[in-house]
Amino acid sequence: MPVFNLTELRDGLPRGRRLIGLDPGSKLIGVALSDVLLMLASPYGALRRGKLRANAAEVAAIAAKEGAGGLVVGLPLGMDGSFGPAAQAAKDWAMAMGEATGLPVALWDERLSSSAVNRAMIAADMTRAKRAAAVDAAAAAYTLQAALDATAPRAAP
Repeated sequence: MPVFNLTELRDGLPRGRRLIGLDPGSKLIGVALSDVLLMLASPYGALRRGKLRANAAEVAAIAAKEGAGGLVVGLPLGMDGSFGPAAQAAKDWAMAMGEATGLPVALWDERLSSSAVNRAMIAADMTRAKRAAAVDAAAAAYTLQAALDATAPRAAP
């Protein structure tokens, strides 16, 4: 499955289908889900990162259950926007995930998503233990929301 431009993925999505946001970490994969209008992203949960085939089966099951038609995977670009080894690994993983699930995939810049989520949770006076349990899904939602906002159709003035 090729990696799509997010605008193309969104435009090709059948009406009423959602997008799944994935934030692949070394231990957990944060999962977020858009609404059917592609306006709002919400944290969905986290999957323990394991073999691609098992993770793909979990993602495919979520897609079937929730009516999702595509994946948006966080792309860890360097702070200067450079495409380094972490970004290449994420792109390779995203392509393999798309192939294994049969879902189209787009990549989206995830720089500072976990930092922003952690800061918001600290500001909300969330304990370290609660933050650890929620940060992966929230980071996936943060990235997915940024992608939805950036590609939302604009109303004519």
